[in-house]
Amino acid sequence: MLFNNFGAGKTDFTYVLMTYKKPLKIILGIVIFITLPSLLLFGYLYYTNHEERPTGIEGAAADQLATKMLMALNYEAFVGTDYIEWTFKNKRRYKWHKSEKKCEVHWKEYKIHLDLETPENSKAYVHGFTIQGDLGKELIAEAQSYFKKDAFWLVAPFQVFKKGTKRAMVTKANGQNALLVTHNDDSAYLWNLDQTGLPNSINMWDAQTPIKGLEASWADWQVVDTGVKLPKFHKVLFFGMEITDVKTE
Repeated sequence: MLFNNFGAGKTDFTYVLMTYKKPLKIILGIVIFITLPSLLLFGYLYYTNHEERPTGIEGAAADQLATKMLMALNYEAFVGTDYIEWTFKNKRRYKWHKSEKKCEVHWKEYKIHLDLETPENSKAYVHGFTIQGDLGKELIAEAQSYFKKDAFWLVAPFQVFKKGTKRAMVTKANGQNALLVTHNDDSAYLWNLDQTGLPNSINMWDAQTPIKGLEASWADWQVVDTGVKLPKFHKVLFFGMEITDVKTE
């Protein structure tokens, strides 16, 4: 009986295997078809864009280069700007009350009132109704993440003297000087500047960038109502990030 059962089980397994052999081949083929080109593309992009973080010289020269960049952007006008409104990639709308350290974040049917100084006072709304509990906390956390990432692409150059940052001047292979800014979380950004000090691109070493040293453009600038220069478009590899509907007071 034992041998009969064993044989029957083996026959059943073989039958199942033969039955699903063709579908399994099809599924495996689809997986390979989708993932292999993606892996090859990532490998190519990594090979052609990966850069080691450079070293530079900290001190007065680096601080002077950072100051030159801020002057080119009209930093005084930025300091005097109390309110900035913008749309990021036609997906998220921000109303940043900079002087009050508060921001409204809008996406889909959600509106989040972020208190950037006292996060526990933040509030979440959907269709005008207050959302509390775990869902409210999740929406607030999502809005905080959006604001941190999207505001970077708007005002990152103005943070070069932020508490916890270090500045170093890097001399590139072409002889031009660039500004390496390292933050206290060990993320680092190399600002490539034109002759006037205006940024034209940035290389990134941070947790969000899978290819270390990846370059993003910072070449499209606009002078907004308060006189400060803010970017309106960035390009990273094949992808564009548009910043529209900018209003300042």
